[in-house]
Amino acid sequence: MFFLSLYRIIKFSLQDLSRNIWLSIVTVMILILALFSINMLLVVKVIGDAAVGAIKDKIDISLYLKPDADETAIAALKAQLGNLSEVKSVTYVSKEEALNIFQQNNSDNPEILQALRELGKNPLTPTLIIQPKNADLIDNLTHELDRVDSSIIDSRNFTDYKTMLDKINAVTDKVTKAGLILSAIFIFITLMVIFNAIRVAIYTHNMEINIMRLVGAPNSFIYLPFLVSGLFYTLFGVLIIILLFYPFLSLLQPYLEAFFVGYNINLVDYFNRHFLEIFGGEFIGIAAINILAGWWAARRYAQA
Repeated sequence: MFFLSLYRIIKFSLQDLSRNIWLSIVTVMILILALFSINMLLVVKVIGDAAVGAIKDKIDISLYLKPDADETAIAALKAQLGNLSEVKSVTYVSKEEALNIFQQNNSDNPEILQALRELGKNPLTPTLIIQPKNADLIDNLTHELDRVDSSIIDSRNFTDYKTMLDKINAVTDKVTKAGLILSAIFIFITLMVIFNAIRVAIYTHNMEINIMRLVGAPNSFIYLPFLVSGLFYTLFGVLIIILLFYPFLSLLQPYLEAFFVGYNINLVDYFNRHFLEIFGGEFIGIAAINILAGWWAARRYAQA
C-alpha cells in the first residue's frame, strides 16, 4: 500500500511538471543561476585562500650585511636571530651565492650582465634571510629585528607584506559579500517562483484535488505531490549545474595555473574531493527551500 501511494504521488508530480513544462524550465533555470552564483563564491574563496597562502609562503625578511663582515660575527648574528621567538629559520647567503643567484635571475638580460662584468667586482652584500613562524604576526617580528643591534648590519628590508595580505583579503571579502547578496536574491526569486509554480499546479489539478477530498484522501496525500515537485526541481537543477560547472572549471584552470606559477591550485580536484559536501549540501539546502515554498503554497491554495 505504501509503495502504491508513493508511486501515485510521484506519477502525479511528474504529470504536473509535464503539464507546466515551460514554467518548470524557467524554475530550473533560476535554480541553476542560484547554484552557479553559490559555486562561484566557493571558487572565489578557494582562489583567495590560495593567493594569501602563496604570499605567506613567500614572506621573508632580509638583513643586508656589510661587505667586509667577518664570518664569525655573521654566524653569531645568525644564531642570535634564530633564537628569537617569532623566527622560524635563518638562511645565510654569501656574496658569491648572491651573485650567482643574481646572474641566474638575469640570464636573459645581457645588458645587466655586461654592466656587471664592466663593474669588475661583486657589488652584492652578504644577506641573512629570515622566515617568520607566523606570517600574520610579522609586525611583531619586525619590531624584534629593529631592536637587534649589530655593527655588521648594513640595512634592513621590511617589505610591508601585511598590507598586501590585507588588500587581498579585502577584495575577497567584497566579492564574497556581493556574491552572498546575489545568491540571496536568486534564492528569494526561486522561493517565489516555486510558490507560484505550485499555485498554478494546484489550480490546474483543482478537479483532481476535489475528487481526492470526496473519496477521503488526507491533506498529506494531497500536499505531497507538490512537495515532490520541489524535489524534482532541485534534482534537475543540481544535476545540470554539475554538468555545466565542471567544463567551466576546466576552462578556468589554465589561467589559474598561469597566474599561480609553482603552486598546486586545482579547482577540478578540489570539487572532486569535496563533491558530496558541495553538491550534497546544495541539494539539501535548495530542497529545503523548495519544500518550504511548496508546503506554503499547498497550505494556502489546496485547503478544503
